[in-house]
Amino acid sequence: MSRSIPVGYALANLPRYTSYPTAPHFGPLEEATYRAWLGGIRPVDPLSLYLHIPFCASLCWYCGCTTAVTRNPDRIARYGAALAQEAALLAAALPAHAGVAAIHLGGGTPSTLGADGLRALFAALRTEFGLRPGAELAIELDPRVLTEEVVAALAEAGVTRASLGVQDIDPAVQRRIGRTQPEAMVARGIGWLRAAGIRAINLDLMYGLPGQTTAQVAATARFAAQVGADRVAVFGYAHVPWMKPHQNAIHMEQLPGALERLQQAEAAEQVLAAEGFEAIGLDHFARPADAMAVAAREGTLRRNFQGYTTDAAPVLLGLGASAIGGIEVAGYAQNEPNERRWVAAVQAGTLPVRRGRAVTAEDRLRRHCIERVMCDFALDLAALPPALVADVRPALAPLASDGLIDLAPETLRVTAAGRRHVRHVAAAFDAYLASGAARHSAAV
Repeated sequence: MSRSIPVGYALANLPRYTSYPTAPHFGPLEEATYRAWLGGIRPVDPLSLYLHIPFCASLCWYCGCTTAVTRNPDRIARYGAALAQEAALLAAALPAHAGVAAIHLGGGTPSTLGADGLRALFAALRTEFGLRPGAELAIELDPRVLTEEVVAALAEAGVTRASLGVQDIDPAVQRRIGRTQPEAMVARGIGWLRAAGIRAINLDLMYGLPGQTTAQVAATARFAAQVGADRVAVFGYAHVPWMKPHQNAIHMEQLPGALERLQQAEAAEQVLAAEGFEAIGLDHFARPADAMAVAAREGTLRRNFQGYTTDAAPVLLGLGASAIGGIEVAGYAQNEPNERRWVAAVQAGTLPVRRGRAVTAEDRLRRHCIERVMCDFALDLAALPPALVADVRPALAPLASDGLIDLAPETLRVTAAGRRHVRHVAAAFDAYLASGAARHSAAV
Protein backbone atom coordinates (compact mmCIF):
# COMPACT_ATOMS: atom_id res chain seq x y z
CA MET A 1 0.00 0.00 0.00
CA SER A 2 2.71 2.50 0.96
CA ARG A 3 4.66 1.80 -2.21
CA SER A 4 2.40 4.25 -4.05
CA ILE A 5 3.89 7.04 -1.94
CA PRO A 6 7.03 8.74 -3.35
CA VAL A 7 10.11 7.01 -1.94
CA GLY A 8 11.52 10.36 -0.81
CA TYR A 9 9.27 10.24 2.24
CA ALA A 10 10.96 7.04 3.42
CA LEU A 11 14.39 8.58 2.93
CA ALA A 12 13.73 11.62 5.13
CA ASN A 13 15.00 11.96 8.71
CA LEU A 14 12.44 13.16 11.27
CA PRO A 15 11.84 13.18 15.05
CA ARG A 16 9.88 10.33 16.61
CA TYR A 17 7.68 12.93 18.33
CA THR A 18 7.67 11.44 21.80
CA SER A 19 7.65 15.06 22.99
CA TYR A 20 7.06 18.51 21.58
CA PRO A 21 9.23 20.52 21.45
CA THR A 22 11.59 17.61 20.85
CA ALA A 23 14.71 16.92 22.94
CA PRO A 24 17.21 18.55 20.51
CA HIS A 25 15.51 21.86 21.31
CA PHE A 26 15.99 21.56 25.08
CA GLY A 27 18.33 24.01 26.80
CA PRO A 28 19.78 24.55 30.28
CA LEU A 29 17.25 24.18 33.09
CA GLU A 30 17.77 25.46 36.62
CA GLU A 31 16.76 23.42 39.65
CA ALA A 32 14.74 26.38 40.98
CA THR A 33 12.66 26.45 37.79
CA TYR A 34 11.97 22.72 38.04
CA ARG A 35 10.99 23.08 41.70
CA ALA A 36 8.56 25.85 40.74
CA TRP A 37 7.02 23.55 38.11
CA LEU A 38 6.65 20.77 40.67
CA GLY A 39 5.02 23.21 43.06
CA GLY A 40 2.27 23.84 40.52
CA ILE A 41 1.06 20.23 40.53
CA ARG A 42 -2.56 20.04 41.70
CA PRO A 43 -4.05 17.71 44.32
CA VAL A 44 -6.13 16.03 41.57
CA ASP A 45 -3.12 15.27 39.36
CA PRO A 46 -1.94 11.64 39.23
CA LEU A 47 1.76 11.02 38.66
CA SER A 48 3.68 8.71 36.40
CA LEU A 49 7.30 7.71 37.13
CA TYR A 50 10.05 6.72 34.70
CA LEU A 51 13.24 5.34 36.21
CA HIS A 52 16.30 4.92 34.01
CA ILE A 53 18.75 2.16 34.93
CA PRO A 54 21.57 2.44 32.38
CA PHE A 55 23.59 -0.69 33.12
CA CYS A 56 24.04 -3.66 30.81
CA ALA A 57 26.25 -6.72 31.05
CA SER A 58 27.30 -6.24 27.42
CA LEU A 59 26.74 -3.71 24.66
CA CYS A 60 24.23 -4.34 21.87
CA TRP A 61 25.55 -2.61 18.77
CA TYR A 62 22.16 -1.35 17.58
CA CYS A 63 21.28 0.34 20.88
CA GLY A 64 20.38 4.03 20.85
CA CYS A 65 19.74 4.33 24.60
CA THR A 66 21.91 5.84 27.32
CA THR A 67 23.72 2.78 28.67
CA ALA A 68 26.89 1.71 30.45
CA VAL A 69 28.49 -1.72 30.51
CA THR A 70 29.36 -2.88 34.03
CA ARG A 71 29.29 -5.90 36.30
CA ASN A 72 30.57 -3.94 39.31
CA PRO A 73 28.14 -4.71 42.18
CA ASP A 74 29.23 -1.67 44.22
CA ARG A 75 28.58 0.70 41.33
CA ILE A 76 25.16 -0.84 40.71
CA ALA A 77 24.23 -0.74 44.42
CA ARG A 78 25.31 2.90 44.66
CA TYR A 79 23.09 3.76 41.69
CA GLY A 80 20.09 1.94 43.20
CA ALA A 81 20.54 3.78 46.49
CA ALA A 82 20.75 7.09 44.63
CA LEU A 83 17.47 6.33 42.85
CA ALA A 84 15.78 5.89 46.23
CA GLN A 85 17.39 9.15 47.41
CA GLU A 86 16.16 11.00 44.33
CA ALA A 87 12.67 9.63 44.93
CA ALA A 88 12.76 11.06 48.46
CA LEU A 89 13.97 14.44 47.16
CA LEU A 90 11.21 14.60 44.57
CA ALA A 91 8.55 13.52 47.03
CA ALA A 92 9.63 16.28 49.42
CA ALA A 93 9.41 18.85 46.60
CA LEU A 94 5.87 17.87 45.62
CA PRO A 95 2.66 19.40 46.91
CA ALA A 96 -0.37 17.19 47.51
CA HIS A 97 -1.10 14.98 44.49
CA ALA A 98 -3.32 12.04 43.52
CA GLY A 99 -0.69 9.29 43.77
CA VAL A 100 1.16 7.26 41.18
CA ALA A 101 -0.78 5.74 38.29
CA ALA A 102 2.16 4.17 36.45
CA ILE A 103 5.79 3.24 37.03
CA HIS A 104 8.12 2.25 34.21
CA LEU A 105 11.66 0.96 34.72
CA GLY A 106 13.74 1.26 31.56
CA GLY A 107 17.32 1.04 30.53
CA GLY A 108 19.79 -0.32 29.96
CA THR A 109 18.81 -3.46 31.81
CA PRO A 110 16.86 -2.67 35.00
CA SER A 111 17.26 -6.22 36.32
CA THR A 112 20.96 -5.50 36.88
CA LEU A 113 19.81 -4.04 40.23
CA GLY A 114 19.23 -7.64 41.30
CA ALA A 115 16.34 -9.15 43.21
CA ASP A 116 17.08 -7.35 46.48
CA GLY A 117 17.79 -4.05 44.75
CA LEU A 118 14.50 -4.18 42.87
CA ARG A 119 12.56 -5.02 46.03
CA ALA A 120 14.16 -2.08 47.85
CA LEU A 121 13.52 0.33 44.97
CA PHE A 122 9.84 -0.52 44.57
CA ALA A 123 9.36 -0.33 48.33
CA ALA A 124 10.91 3.15 48.34
CA LEU A 125 8.65 4.32 45.53
CA ARG A 126 5.55 3.08 47.34
CA THR A 127 6.64 4.80 50.54
CA GLU A 128 7.55 8.12 48.95
CA PHE A 129 4.71 8.56 46.46
CA GLY A 130 1.87 6.11 47.15
CA LEU A 131 0.21 4.05 44.43
CA ARG A 132 -3.25 4.54 43.00
CA PRO A 133 -5.53 1.48 42.84
CA GLY A 134 -4.83 -0.41 39.63
CA ALA A 135 -1.49 1.29 39.04
CA GLU A 136 0.57 -0.28 36.25
CA LEU A 137 4.10 -1.27 37.21
CA ALA A 138 6.18 -2.11 34.14
CA ILE A 139 9.78 -3.07 33.51
CA GLU A 140 12.00 -3.68 30.49
CA LEU A 141 13.85 -7.01 30.60
CA ASP A 142 16.68 -8.69 28.72
CA PRO A 143 15.90 -12.42 28.41
CA ARG A 144 19.63 -13.23 28.32
CA VAL A 145 20.18 -12.20 31.94
CA LEU A 146 16.72 -12.80 33.40
CA THR A 147 16.58 -15.19 36.38
CA GLU A 148 13.78 -16.84 38.31
CA GLU A 149 14.99 -15.01 41.43
CA VAL A 150 14.52 -11.64 39.74
CA VAL A 151 11.11 -12.66 38.43
CA ALA A 152 10.02 -13.64 41.94
CA ALA A 153 11.16 -10.25 43.25
CA LEU A 154 9.23 -8.43 40.51
CA ALA A 155 6.08 -10.38 41.30
CA GLU A 156 6.51 -9.64 45.00
CA ALA A 157 6.88 -5.93 44.19
CA GLY A 158 3.60 -5.96 42.27
CA VAL A 159 4.95 -5.60 38.73
CA THR A 160 2.10 -6.07 36.26
CA ARG A 161 3.76 -5.77 32.83
CA ALA A 162 7.10 -6.80 31.35
CA SER A 163 8.65 -5.79 28.03
CA LEU A 164 11.23 -8.17 26.59
CA GLY A 165 13.68 -7.17 23.90
CA VAL A 166 13.69 -9.67 21.03
CA GLN A 167 14.72 -7.62 17.96
CA ASP A 168 15.07 -10.62 15.57
CA ILE A 169 15.06 -14.38 16.17
CA ASP A 170 17.45 -15.23 13.34
CA PRO A 171 20.93 -16.17 14.69
CA ALA A 172 22.73 -14.53 11.76
CA VAL A 173 21.02 -11.17 12.40
CA GLN A 174 21.72 -11.52 16.10
CA ARG A 175 25.42 -12.00 15.45
CA ARG A 176 25.50 -8.84 13.32
CA ILE A 177 24.04 -6.74 16.16
CA GLY A 178 26.01 -8.27 19.02
CA ARG A 179 23.05 -9.93 20.74
CA THR A 180 22.79 -13.72 20.68
CA GLN A 181 19.44 -14.78 22.11
CA PRO A 182 17.86 -18.14 21.17
CA GLU A 183 14.09 -18.43 20.82
CA ALA A 184 13.97 -20.90 23.72
CA MET A 185 15.56 -18.32 26.00
CA VAL A 186 12.79 -15.80 25.26
CA ALA A 187 10.07 -18.43 25.70
CA ARG A 188 11.61 -19.53 29.00
CA GLY A 189 11.57 -15.98 30.35
CA ILE A 190 7.94 -15.50 29.34
CA GLY A 191 7.08 -18.77 31.07
CA TRP A 192 8.73 -17.66 34.31
CA LEU A 193 6.89 -14.33 34.25
CA ARG A 194 3.49 -15.86 33.63
CA ALA A 195 4.02 -18.55 36.28
CA ALA A 196 4.80 -15.77 38.77
CA GLY A 197 1.59 -13.91 37.89
CA ILE A 198 3.09 -11.25 35.58
CA ARG A 199 0.86 -11.97 32.62
CA ALA A 200 0.96 -8.76 30.55
CA ILE A 201 3.83 -9.34 28.13
CA ASN A 202 5.23 -6.92 25.56
CA LEU A 203 7.81 -7.94 22.96
CA ASP A 204 10.01 -5.38 21.19
CA LEU A 205 11.09 -6.21 17.61
CA MET A 206 13.17 -4.30 15.08
CA TYR A 207 13.42 -4.00 11.33
CA GLY A 208 16.13 -2.35 9.26
CA LEU A 209 18.90 -4.30 11.00
CA PRO A 210 22.11 -5.27 9.16
CA GLY A 211 21.62 -8.12 6.72
CA GLN A 212 18.01 -8.51 7.80
CA THR A 213 15.47 -9.68 5.23
CA THR A 214 11.74 -9.22 4.95
CA ALA A 215 11.26 -12.95 5.54
CA GLN A 216 13.24 -12.76 8.79
CA VAL A 217 11.16 -9.84 10.04
CA ALA A 218 7.98 -11.75 9.23
CA ALA A 219 9.27 -14.86 11.02
CA THR A 220 10.09 -12.83 14.12
CA ALA A 221 6.63 -11.25 14.14
CA ARG A 222 5.10 -14.73 13.84
CA PHE A 223 7.22 -15.92 16.77
CA ALA A 224 6.02 -12.98 18.89
CA ALA A 225 2.41 -13.91 18.22
CA GLN A 226 2.95 -17.61 18.83
CA VAL A 227 4.59 -17.14 22.25
CA GLY A 228 1.49 -15.21 23.28
CA ALA A 229 2.61 -11.58 23.49
CA ASP A 230 -0.17 -9.14 24.38
CA ARG A 231 1.58 -6.20 22.75
CA VAL A 232 4.26 -6.08 20.08
CA ALA A 233 6.32 -3.03 19.15
CA VAL A 234 8.05 -3.10 15.76
CA PHE A 235 10.65 -0.34 15.72
CA GLY A 236 12.77 0.75 12.79
CA TYR A 237 16.47 0.61 13.59
CA ALA A 238 17.84 4.14 13.96
CA HIS A 239 21.41 4.28 12.70
CA VAL A 240 22.82 7.35 14.44
CA PRO A 241 26.57 6.71 14.87
CA TRP A 242 27.19 10.45 15.26
CA MET A 243 25.28 10.14 18.56
CA LYS A 244 26.09 6.52 19.44
CA PRO A 245 29.64 5.74 18.26
CA HIS A 246 29.31 2.03 19.14
CA GLN A 247 26.91 1.73 16.18
CA ASN A 248 30.00 2.00 13.98
CA ALA A 249 30.37 -1.74 14.70
CA ILE A 250 27.42 -2.17 12.32
CA HIS A 251 28.45 -2.11 8.68
CA MET A 252 26.52 0.54 6.78
CA GLU A 253 26.63 -1.45 3.55
CA GLN A 254 24.66 -4.26 5.24
CA LEU A 255 21.74 -2.01 6.22
CA PRO A 256 18.51 -2.41 4.22
CA GLY A 257 17.57 0.48 1.97
CA ALA A 258 14.51 2.70 2.37
CA LEU A 259 12.21 0.57 0.20
CA GLU A 260 13.30 -2.65 1.90
CA ARG A 261 12.74 -1.09 5.34
CA LEU A 262 9.25 -0.17 4.21
CA GLN A 263 8.61 -3.73 3.00
CA GLN A 264 9.89 -5.15 6.29
CA ALA A 265 7.59 -2.94 8.35
CA GLU A 266 4.63 -3.91 6.19
CA ALA A 267 5.50 -7.61 6.41
CA ALA A 268 5.47 -7.47 10.22
CA GLU A 269 2.12 -5.69 10.16
CA GLN A 270 0.61 -8.26 7.80
CA VAL A 271 1.74 -11.16 9.97
CA LEU A 272 0.48 -9.59 13.18
CA ALA A 273 -2.85 -8.64 11.61
CA ALA A 274 -3.29 -12.24 10.46
CA GLU A 275 -2.55 -13.36 14.03
CA GLY A 276 -5.37 -11.17 15.38
CA PHE A 277 -3.47 -8.08 16.52
CA GLU A 278 -4.78 -4.56 15.99
CA ALA A 279 -2.40 -1.93 14.62
CA ILE A 280 -1.79 0.86 17.13
CA GLY A 281 -0.33 4.10 15.82
CA LEU A 282 2.89 3.96 13.86
CA ASP A 283 4.64 0.88 15.25
CA HIS A 284 2.65 -0.89 17.98
CA PHE A 285 0.25 -3.83 17.86
CA ALA A 286 -2.03 -5.21 20.56
CA ARG A 287 -4.56 -7.95 21.13
CA PRO A 288 -8.12 -6.57 20.77
CA ALA A 289 -8.87 -6.89 24.51
CA ASP A 290 -5.63 -5.20 25.58
CA ALA A 291 -5.96 -1.76 27.18
CA MET A 292 -3.86 -0.19 24.45
CA ALA A 293 -6.15 -1.47 21.71
CA VAL A 294 -9.16 -0.23 23.67
CA ALA A 295 -7.54 3.21 24.08
CA ALA A 296 -6.80 3.39 20.35
CA ARG A 297 -10.42 2.59 19.51
CA GLU A 298 -11.74 5.12 22.03
CA GLY A 299 -9.37 7.94 21.04
CA THR A 300 -7.58 8.06 24.42
CA LEU A 301 -4.20 6.69 23.31
CA ARG A 302 -1.28 8.87 24.41
CA ARG A 303 2.37 9.27 23.44
CA ASN A 304 5.33 10.02 25.69
CA PHE A 305 9.04 9.23 25.95
CA GLN A 306 8.28 5.51 26.19
CA GLY A 307 6.30 5.65 22.93
CA TYR A 308 2.59 4.81 22.73
CA THR A 309 0.95 4.45 26.12
CA THR A 310 -2.35 4.27 27.95
CA ASP A 311 -0.90 6.44 30.72
CA ALA A 312 -2.98 9.63 30.94
CA ALA A 313 -1.18 11.18 33.94
CA PRO A 314 -0.42 14.88 33.32
CA VAL A 315 2.84 14.60 35.27
CA LEU A 316 5.74 12.31 34.31
CA LEU A 317 8.70 12.41 36.68
CA GLY A 318 12.03 11.14 35.39
CA LEU A 319 14.45 9.56 37.87
CA GLY A 320 17.98 8.40 37.15
CA ALA A 321 20.83 9.64 34.99
CA SER A 322 19.58 11.15 31.69
CA ALA A 323 15.90 10.44 32.51
CA ILE A 324 13.38 12.84 30.97
CA GLY A 325 10.07 13.83 32.51
CA GLY A 326 7.37 16.30 31.65
CA ILE A 327 4.65 18.34 33.30
CA GLU A 328 1.99 19.01 30.69
CA VAL A 329 1.26 22.61 31.66
CA ALA A 330 4.85 23.62 32.43
CA GLY A 331 7.54 21.85 30.40
CA TYR A 332 10.12 19.08 30.12
CA ALA A 333 13.01 18.30 32.46
CA GLN A 334 16.00 16.05 31.81
CA ASN A 335 18.41 14.83 34.46
CA GLU A 336 22.18 15.05 34.37
CA PRO A 337 23.26 12.33 31.89
CA ASN A 338 26.65 11.65 33.46
CA GLU A 339 26.22 8.91 36.05
CA ARG A 340 28.87 10.17 38.49
CA ARG A 341 27.63 13.75 38.38
CA TRP A 342 24.04 12.58 38.77
CA VAL A 343 24.92 10.51 41.86
CA ALA A 344 26.90 13.42 43.32
CA ALA A 345 24.00 15.84 42.82
CA VAL A 346 21.53 13.49 44.49
CA GLN A 347 23.89 12.80 47.40
CA ALA A 348 24.25 16.57 47.83
CA GLY A 349 20.47 16.84 48.26
CA THR A 350 19.74 18.62 44.98
CA LEU A 351 17.35 17.68 42.20
CA PRO A 352 19.74 16.64 39.39
CA VAL A 353 18.01 18.34 36.44
CA ARG A 354 20.27 19.88 33.79
CA ARG A 355 18.30 20.45 30.60
CA GLY A 356 14.70 21.08 29.67
CA ARG A 357 12.22 23.31 27.98
CA ALA A 358 9.31 25.40 29.21
CA VAL A 359 6.26 25.10 26.97
CA THR A 360 4.15 27.98 25.71
CA ALA A 361 0.43 27.94 25.02
CA GLU A 362 1.23 27.53 21.31
CA ASP A 363 3.60 24.64 22.10
CA ARG A 364 0.80 22.88 23.99
CA LEU A 365 -1.59 23.39 21.10
CA ARG A 366 0.87 22.07 18.52
CA ARG A 367 1.75 19.17 20.85
CA HIS A 368 -1.93 18.24 20.97
CA CYS A 369 -2.09 18.25 17.15
CA ILE A 370 1.03 16.11 16.82
CA GLU A 371 -0.11 13.63 19.46
CA ARG A 372 -3.57 13.18 17.95
CA VAL A 373 -2.14 12.75 14.45
CA MET A 374 0.36 10.17 15.75
CA CYS A 375 -2.26 8.34 17.84
CA ASP A 376 -5.55 8.73 15.93
CA PHE A 377 -4.34 9.35 12.36
CA ALA A 378 -6.91 12.15 12.32
CA LEU A 379 -7.37 15.70 13.56
CA ASP A 380 -10.39 17.98 13.93
CA LEU A 381 -9.17 21.17 12.25
CA ALA A 382 -12.42 22.96 13.05
CA ALA A 383 -11.55 22.79 16.76
CA LEU A 384 -8.22 24.57 16.22
CA PRO A 385 -7.56 28.33 16.06
CA PRO A 386 -7.95 29.48 12.45
CA ALA A 387 -4.53 31.15 12.57
CA LEU A 388 -2.81 27.82 13.32
CA VAL A 389 -4.70 26.01 10.58
CA ALA A 390 -3.77 28.75 8.10
CA ASP A 391 -0.14 28.47 9.18
CA VAL A 392 0.15 24.71 8.63
CA ARG A 393 -1.97 24.35 5.47
CA PRO A 394 0.96 25.14 3.12
CA ALA A 395 2.88 22.22 4.69
CA LEU A 396 -0.15 19.92 4.58
CA ALA A 397 -1.07 20.62 0.95
CA PRO A 398 1.78 18.59 -0.66
CA LEU A 399 1.08 15.70 1.74
CA ALA A 400 -2.49 15.67 0.43
CA SER A 401 -1.28 15.85 -3.18
CA ASP A 402 1.00 12.86 -2.59
CA GLY A 403 -1.75 10.78 -0.99
CA LEU A 404 -0.55 10.78 2.63
CA ILE A 405 -3.63 12.58 3.93
CA ASP A 406 -7.19 13.47 3.03
CA LEU A 407 -7.46 17.19 3.74
CA ALA A 408 -10.82 18.90 4.01
CA PRO A 409 -11.68 22.40 5.31
CA GLU A 410 -12.50 21.05 8.77
CA THR A 411 -10.76 17.67 9.02
CA LEU A 412 -7.46 15.94 8.42
CA ARG A 413 -7.27 12.18 8.06
CA VAL A 414 -4.15 10.13 7.36
CA THR A 415 -4.77 7.71 4.51
CA ALA A 416 -4.07 3.99 4.72
CA ALA A 417 -1.07 4.51 2.44
CA GLY A 418 0.14 7.44 4.53
CA ARG A 419 0.10 5.76 7.94
CA ARG A 420 3.65 4.48 7.57
CA HIS A 421 4.71 8.09 6.95
CA VAL A 422 2.71 9.74 9.72
CA ARG A 423 5.82 11.44 11.12
CA HIS A 424 5.76 13.64 8.00
CA VAL A 425 2.21 14.68 8.86
CA ALA A 426 3.20 15.41 12.45
CA ALA A 427 6.17 17.43 11.21
CA ALA A 428 3.79 19.85 9.47
CA PHE A 429 2.82 21.11 12.94
CA ASP A 430 6.43 21.38 14.20
CA ALA A 431 7.41 25.05 14.36
CA TYR A 432 10.97 24.23 15.44
CA LEU A 433 11.94 21.56 12.92
CA ALA A 434 13.76 23.89 10.56
CA SER A 435 15.78 25.52 13.34
CA GLY A 436 19.00 24.25 14.86
CA ALA A 437 21.30 21.47 13.68
CA ALA A 438 19.46 18.46 15.08
CA ARG A 439 19.93 15.17 13.23
CA HIS A 440 17.17 12.59 13.39
CA SER A 441 16.59 8.96 12.46
CA ALA A 442 14.96 7.66 9.28
CA ALA A 443 11.25 8.41 9.05
CA VAL A 444 10.42 4.77 8.17
